[in-house]
Amino acid sequence: MRGMTRTSEIRLAVHSGADGVTDIRWEADDAPEPGEQAAEAMILALWDGERRNAMRIDLWTPRLTVDDMNDFVYQTLLSLGDSYHRATGNDDLMAEIKAFARAFAQRASGAERRAVSEQGRATEQPVAADRRTPPDREG
Repeated sequence: MRGMTRTSEIRLAVHSGADGVTDIRWEADDAPEPGEQAAEAMILALWDGERRNAMRIDLWTPRLTVDDMNDFVYQTLLSLGDSYHRATGNDDLMAEIKAFARAFAQRASGAERRAVSEQGRATEQPVAADRRTPPDREG
């Protein structure tokens, strides 16, 4: 098998309207489930080694709640720690990344509890729309 190459494709479809992203769909040759899958949020990060620059696309639909975003970020941070460890073998920094993820989850959970106590009930508050300033207009 050594020396053989294989190509695997990942396909993304992002639908948007006047208010931003409305739908995210993806499909991959090596996905655990066959066929097109729906997603409420995505983070795609690519490394340009020549420019030594990370390129990132992060998108979410209006249906994504703050609680879901908190879980998504927490799970992404844990996974990032695992990926970093597989790539570098650095146990200490992996542990730091995972400790940060746990601290993030505790703070996010505390913020959600405060919001619930202030409103007297659990909320399904949607995540704010992405209103970032285009890079060429940042100060």
